[in-house]
Amino acid sequence: MRRLLAIAAAVALTAACTPGPKDKPIADPGAEVSGTVEFWHFFTDREAEAIDAVVKDFQASHPKINVVVKSGQDDSKMTQAIGGGQGPDVGLSYSTDIVGQFCSSGAWLDLAPYIARDKVSMDGFPATVKQYTEFKGKRCAMPVLADAYGLYYNKKMFAEAGISGPPKTLDEFAEDAKKLTKRSADGTITTAGFLPLFGFYENTPSHLGPMVGAQWLKSDGSSAIGGDTAWPQLLQWQKSLVDWFGYDKLEAFRAGLGDEYSDANAFQKGQVAMAIDGEYRIAFAKDQSPDLDFGVAPMPASTSDRYGAGYVTGNVIGISKTAKNPEAAWELIKYLTTDTKAIVKLANSLKNIPSTKDALASPDLKLDAEFKTFVDIFNNPKTTTTPPSSAGPAYQETFQTYCDSWQSGKQTDLKSGLADVDKQINSLLQLGG
Repeated sequence: MRRLLAIAAAVALTAACTPGPKDKPIADPGAEVSGTVEFWHFFTDREAEAIDAVVKDFQASHPKINVVVKSGQDDSKMTQAIGGGQGPDVGLSYSTDIVGQFCSSGAWLDLAPYIARDKVSMDGFPATVKQYTEFKGKRCAMPVLADAYGLYYNKKMFAEAGISGPPKTLDEFAEDAKKLTKRSADGTITTAGFLPLFGFYENTPSHLGPMVGAQWLKSDGSSAIGGDTAWPQLLQWQKSLVDWFGYDKLEAFRAGLGDEYSDANAFQKGQVAMAIDGEYRIAFAKDQSPDLDFGVAPMPASTSDRYGAGYVTGNVIGISKTAKNPEAAWELIKYLTTDTKAIVKLANSLKNIPSTKDALASPDLKLDAEFKTFVDIFNNPKTTTTPPSSAGPAYQETFQTYCDSWQSGKQTDLKSGLADVDKQINSLLQLGG
């Protein structure tokens, strides 16, 4: 359903933005900015409070700008609102996957004129961050913190199973997952060493692909999945582990687990001994499960030179084409994405990785041992992200659908199945363009 909604929203957005009204001319350098700006973001609860605190700081330094904040607004809501002409001035997305779609459709304004006018140096951002905030030379987004993915493991369970440390290879990963698993007399899973199903929490092809160095798109923009030897390696490894557990038994176990972002999170409750997750889980775990003794490490990898790398993505922010006050919108964006104190304050509150070099080097950044592991993953030269496309995340969702069929046993011919995935994705990319 999520995939269908995303594609439907993308089609509606394309229709609404072709053609769209011409961008308003930007103000002269040094012009006074005032008025109200509506800011949508996806955060809720504790994380929304962190956003509110930084927005309050912005308003204190920009007393003539009033910010109306609306939390809990996901990408689908924002896409539909912009398509209907009712989008916010500023939108914050939880995924870089939206950038290609928003840049190519014009849903978010080109920020280059503002960046040039205010002499904002993009050299202050790491290369990967610069890469995922533009599409085909058009920068319609700026970064607001980043996420890196690694392995969380339960230290108490590891000690009880006689495992000295986190796995570094795929073979060790599978072996430890089996050692840590507990079953009842009838074979029902009571504790899973690792829950290998795609679709469980953060188990997505994009997050697990870096373990084997898998590629998404070729240099010409077409799908690389069917011709890449890394994807079959990952899928065969994953299916072997699924078969060891028993697909039906895994599904029955998963059905009884709590929501990912609640205090009933399966890893935090000790129902799963290892989990792939982002650095933000540190704050959730310490807030919701203070007695949990856990460690973090890079994800296991297929080769030793790849160990230490992972997947990185980030929150991105832009000015909606329907913005009523684009100048005030840009002032807010510039503050959230270039002010070192604001970035560090948000990073410390949300436990997200700063997206500028100055903030990463700031002495005020709280670098505890767990968080530093994710910063190191973020900085690893082999760390990758998913490439932007005019179809947004649709190419990843198409592959996810295939992976769901593969792990359940409905798909058995991997070679022909991945070739068919290529055909579907290439059709989507042509439609998106």
